[in-house]
Amino acid sequence: MLPPQCLLLVLLELTLAQYEHLGYPPGYPDPEQEQYSAPQLTPDTPRIQLRLSGDKRKHNEGRVEVYYNSEWGTVCDDDFTIHAAQVVCRELGYLEAISWSPSSKYGKGEGPIWFDNLHCTGKEKTLALCPSNGIGVSDCKHSEDAGVVCSDKRIPGFKFINTLPNHVENLDIQVEDVRIRAILSSYRKRIPVTEGYVEVKDGGKWKQICNTEWTQLNARIICGMFGFPGERKYNARVYKMFARRRKPTYWDYAVNCTGNEAHLSSCKLGQSTPLKSNETCDGGLPVVVSCVPGRDFAPTPMTGFRKAFRQEQPLVRLRGGAIVGEGRVEVLKNGEWGTICDDNWNLLSATVVCRELGFGTAIEALSGGRLGQGMGPVHMNEMECSGFEKSITECLFNKEALGCSHEEDAAVRCNVPAMGFQQSLRLSGGRNPYEGRVEVLMERNGSLVWGTVCSESWGTMEAMVVCRQLGLGFASNAFQETWYWPGEVSADAVVMSGVRCSGTEMSLSHCLHHGAHLTCAKGGGRNAAGVSCSETAPDLVLNPQVVEQTTYMEDRPMFMLQCAYEENCLSSTSSQLPANSYRRLLRFSSQIHNNGHSDFRPKAGRHSWVWHDCHRHYHSMEVFTLYDLFTLNGTKVAEGHKASFCLEDSECDEGIEKRYECANFGEQGITVGCWDTYRHDIDCQWIDITDIKPGDYIFQIVINPNYEVPESDYSNNIMKCRCRYDGHRVWMYSCHNGGSLSTETEQTFPGLLNNQVTHR
Repeated sequence: MLPPQCLLLVLLELTLAQYEHLGYPPGYPDPEQEQYSAPQLTPDTPRIQLRLSGDKRKHNEGRVEVYYNSEWGTVCDDDFTIHAAQVVCRELGYLEAISWSPSSKYGKGEGPIWFDNLHCTGKEKTLALCPSNGIGVSDCKHSEDAGVVCSDKRIPGFKFINTLPNHVENLDIQVEDVRIRAILSSYRKRIPVTEGYVEVKDGGKWKQICNTEWTQLNARIICGMFGFPGERKYNARVYKMFARRRKPTYWDYAVNCTGNEAHLSSCKLGQSTPLKSNETCDGGLPVVVSCVPGRDFAPTPMTGFRKAFRQEQPLVRLRGGAIVGEGRVEVLKNGEWGTICDDNWNLLSATVVCRELGFGTAIEALSGGRLGQGMGPVHMNEMECSGFEKSITECLFNKEALGCSHEEDAAVRCNVPAMGFQQSLRLSGGRNPYEGRVEVLMERNGSLVWGTVCSESWGTMEAMVVCRQLGLGFASNAFQETWYWPGEVSADAVVMSGVRCSGTEMSLSHCLHHGAHLTCAKGGGRNAAGVSCSETAPDLVLNPQVVEQTTYMEDRPMFMLQCAYEENCLSSTSSQLPANSYRRLLRFSSQIHNNGHSDFRPKAGRHSWVWHDCHRHYHSMEVFTLYDLFTLNGTKVAEGHKASFCLEDSECDEGIEKRYECANFGEQGITVGCWDTYRHDIDCQWIDITDIKPGDYIFQIVINPNYEVPESDYSNNIMKCRCRYDGHRVWMYSCHNGGSLSTETEQTFPGLLNNQVTHR
């Protein structure tokens, strides 16, 4: 018989368990999660890297592939368990493993089978630490390749670290152990540091490298790993004089890079440098590099972009990334932006993209649509780059992207220069590092002080910039009250007001704001601006073909439009007309996909949804889509809108279950991999064109126009079509999403180039 206090505890646990599946209400931060810390591996641990490949549907599942000894291989399913899957998923940055699959479910891999008969406990820091037959010892075939499914939640703060070893035994050089130290006074004040001594941390001391065996290829790698696309010449005489005045301390090794490595740790190290008794290198000096920054990182406004790298013609771009220098790779071909298939996608190809865009070398080449799925064609497949190409379009590739879907879109994470932005901003008072009151470091009366940001007009775009600046991903919420987060009491005063961001800035200080003359009616403290951040976000994309294929015109009597009239879905002239008159409606269907990595949920909680008796469902968003008709010079002549919206999963991709349904006061939203279809025969799915004259027009749809819900990419939220109306019939053609065509092609839509959404 259990004692009474134990019985009470058991009952309490059972009671709480029945509510566990409900989770936290929308907008309520998750409980504090474990923070990522890089694994400390002993020198004798084999250094490997992992990736998920093959015929997969989502970024967090696939065939387990291992990079070892300069070659990608696979893992055999013999003795493979959920514990091994757990080690794989955590090494890739996911919270946990959901399941694993044998017998090459995700297709047969290639190369060596690096691991067989793995016996993991699930707590190993790397798959290489699990007992096995030994690396490369296997009696398996590729028909036995193992696959895993990981949770879609990432470990908070997870950072990919290049752990591949050097070619000298037991000597690893991490990024933190190399630096460019500005020597000349003119370079010491600049941010970022672009010129100076190359120094390596050895035995706790910073040492210079002897330049007797140094080449331009080595300098290229140093610049690349610090976020710069290229290197340039420098004034050697000045450094000669400096080296005479101060005695350098030299590192024991020479460096031998080929010029296409991603990091110094991938270069071969030469033999020990012969040092003279006075510890100077024979006939040499300390190595100096001078790097060319990308135009976004030019050191000061005074120099402009004259001394900065600038892209000749934008043939490649990054989309869907949370921070600067990361994103899905898109290339321009025949006037249309498309993606690259991840077959053979590697660091060499990724580095070409990074350098082309004005960043440094690639930190990581991502596959499987990890940074969202693109639209339009898949332009390139099976990339083969040498690493020295000026553009990804110069690399060899397979023009036939057969079997490649957007689930295999390639992406990159690039090295970017250290700009010090994170030091001038912090989140305070939150229960985890991803949330809190926004506090900024500003100059006031000649000294730097921490203070709060005025929350008037504070919204999603401003929150996006804060999360990006801190490297915390996307905004999940922007808060105008933060009384529930006790920030630093000494930082209660408002030091920044009137903040307005476009959402693409690298730092909050780059946004428009009031400067020294602050105005903030409510003040700081409990009314200060706050944010919560998330590593993933939804991404809504409208299907333009569906609009084009379903457009037609209907004349409908006023007495059948009572619900629509109540919701202001008709033009203003309809209020003066008798019930037996007709309205002319331009009708169409809209199919809105969620291509992101988080479900799209309305900002408002269920308690504030509005029941609409006419349409018999709850409206969860005040404005979800806008429909507008413009003349060719950009003048609006007719409009429609979804004043509110019932969000639900109409259909989903294969293997994905619907989660949201409006009926019976159900949860509303759009699941990742699903779409919400609003058919042409539903009320308000139209534009009232009764009063417009025959002619040529531009039709535009904007999703989530007020940026109420954060998304990973807002550039694809606009869809435009050419529209011809002759008074009797209507045609819709050339429908496309915003950002999917080249600038030249967009110019066939005159008057709309600057007509972007400005609703707040």
